[in-house]
Parts: sequence; structure tokens; C-alpha cells
Amino acid sequence: MKRKVEVVPYNSEWPAMFKAEKARIVPVFGDRLLSIHHIGSTSVPGLAAKPIIDMMPVVKDILAVDECNSGMEGLGYTAMGEYGIPGRRLFSLKIDDITNKVHIHVFQHGDLNIERHLAFRDYLRAFPAIADEYARIKRELAQRFTWDIEAYMDGKNGFIKETEREAINWYRKKTGSEEQLS
Repeated sequence: MKRKVEVVPYNSEWPAMFKAEKARIVPVFGDRLLSIHHIGSTSVPGLAAKPIIDMMPVVKDILAVDECNSGMEGLGYTAMGEYGIPGRRLFSLKIDDITNKVHIHVFQHGDLNIERHLAFRDYLRAFPAIADEYARIKRELAQRFTWDIEAYMDGKNGFIKETEREAINWYRKKTGSEEQLS
């Protein structure tokens, strides 16, 4: 089934939607959970985005997350396993047959993907001109590839990889880590 690629202006309700969904899933994860972060474009004030709330729970043990599948399914989520990223557990909540409302990307404490997501988010928050450029690229790609999510994602990839490298270096300097990416 095709998914429509829709990039919309920033919605000031997205942070509240994140908080409401966080409250729903915390009991399912219970004491496995260390933290939950709002990531992705909906977490960057002012940034145009696909209207999907991306959440990143950080857990003590990624294998224990599999015990949460039935609880998450009880909330309407589809458990998707690693879904192409080793060490991740992905859950998706749909609001209709075309649009996803929430993606939950679960990682174990210490996974490098945690830093990658937080660095990219915080970098876009700190540098609005870069966020504006990202929004421009996303809007252009969404218009060009309205029914081709793969082409849309491929079109963003170069910008994301370059910005991510800069963001991680910036994030590590900000947080006191010495290691830099080349």
C-alpha cells in the first residue's frame, strides 16, 4: 500500500501530542525504561515535517522490549522488530490506511543511534537556518515524490548524512566528548 508523502507546516500541538503518547506507553515499558525523547522533525520548533511523532525510548535491555509487544499492540501499535536497524525495536501507530501517527524507535542505553538522533535534533534546534534549508528540501521532495516514500527518503539522504556528521561533532563538543567524526 502506498503512503502519501505530506510535509506540513510546524504544528504547535506536536509537543503536547508527544507528551500524551508518552503517558500512554510508559506503563507498557515499566521499569525497562530509562528515558523517552521526542525526536525527528516534529521535535524541532518551527520545522515543517511529515505529521508523524517520532519517539525514542531508551531502555536497559533491548531484548526485554520484545516482552512489551502485546501491551503495545493493545494500544493500537504494530510491533515491527528491528525493521532494518540492528538493535532497534520499532512500533508504528496508524490513524488510517495511508498515514502513520507515531513511530517509536526503541534503543538500548549506549547505542550510538541515541546520540545520532539527539545530536541531529539539537543541532536543528540550535541552527534555524539549517532547519530552514532542511524544510525547503523536504517540501520540494514531497511535492516531487508525493506517492514515492523511497524517492523522498533517498532525496533527503545526502543532506541528512552531512548535517548529521556536523551535528554529532557539535553535540560532542557541547557535551564534552573528545571523539570527533571525520
